[in-house]
Amino acid sequence: MASVPESLIKTLLEEFRSIAKTETIVGREFKAGEFTLIPISRVSLGIGAGGGSGGTKVEAKGEGGGGGGGIRIEPIAFIAVKGGEISFHGIKKGGTIEAVFEKIPEMATKIMDKIGEKRSAKKEERKGK
Repeated sequence: MASVPESLIKTLLEEFRSIAKTETIVGREFKAGEFTLIPISRVSLGIGAGGGSGGTKVEAKGEGGGGGGGIRIEPIAFIAVKGGEISFHGIKKGGTIEAVFEKIPEMATKIMDKIGEKRSAKKEERKGK
């Protein structure tokens, strides 16, 4: 007979296995203009369980356990197909797409500053006339 922690771990692994199947790692293809794109993801998981059993002097027996886990699915690349050509494009931290999105707040601030400077210059011009 399996112990409570062992049963918990088996149940968790079965559920994770259903999530972390090949179709999760190599996603469904989709069209983007002339390209067919196939997403590739990394799946990471962690589990833990513990339990205990014992009795008392009155011969009552007890058993208990607990467990939990987490799963993370992170897009890491995509395969692009156009005509007969296939190319692989990695998505990494600090990569082009991420870098662009990280720069947006800084670029927006600079643009707003330039707009403010031009407005101030126009006001000064009007005052001088």
